[in-house]
Amino acid sequence: MKERCILVTGSSSGIGRAITGRFLDAGATVIGIARDHEKFRPNTDKYKAYKIDVADLNALADGLKEILSAYPHLNGFVSNAGYGIFDGLENFSVEQISTYITANLSSHIVAVRTLLPNFKSKKGGDILFIGSEAALKGGRKGSLYCAAKFGLRGFAQTIREECAGKGIRVSLINPGMVRTEFFKNLEFGPGDDPSNAIEPDDVAIAAMNIFATRAETVIDEINLTPLKKVIKFD
Repeated sequence: MKERCILVTGSSSGIGRAITGRFLDAGATVIGIARDHEKFRPNTDKYKAYKIDVADLNALADGLKEILSAYPHLNGFVSNAGYGIFDGLENFSVEQISTYITANLSSHIVAVRTLLPNFKSKKGGDILFIGSEAALKGGRKGSLYCAAKFGLRGFAQTIREECAGKGIRVSLINPGMVRTEFFKNLEFGPGDDPSNAIEPDDVAIAAMNIFATRAETVIDEINLTPLKKVIKFD
């Protein structure tokens, strides 16, 4: 991992933070994108922090171009940033729908669009999307969330097919409920027992395995679920 330079969105908390920590511990250079880096300041010069809101697509594209200029040897991307919103579809305004899809689907597409020419020119690189089990089956009050995750899964599959001949590997991890701040402002969350939720480091370990697999092998998709699915309502 010491030769890897990996970009992680949403690097300051939750799954992104766990993945970032694992990569740093393995000796990789990690470029972290987040809106707030105050809550995560690892004691290493191998972590490069950039303050970017992925929901601002123009700022995201411009920021990624700046990163590529500074780190042309970038050879890995973990597209992780996003948030959850759950309710009946009729309760969302047109603006809320647009904002949500922009942050949770369009941002992933724009990021890959910006980075892809660099990866293709080097004929190699890894792209990992952090999706959700919501990409596998629709659920009540999950119209926007499932739409974004189903879309991300389809995008990942398509980009994988398009890039295989260029030496670029594309993978997807679909976690079930992960014990993070994701549920902080929601009315539900995983049960209290350790078997009721995935831990962020579980996802990070899966991410490490994807990147560590020999270059000629692709782990297309990993689904992670808690041993016992229990949902707790506030």
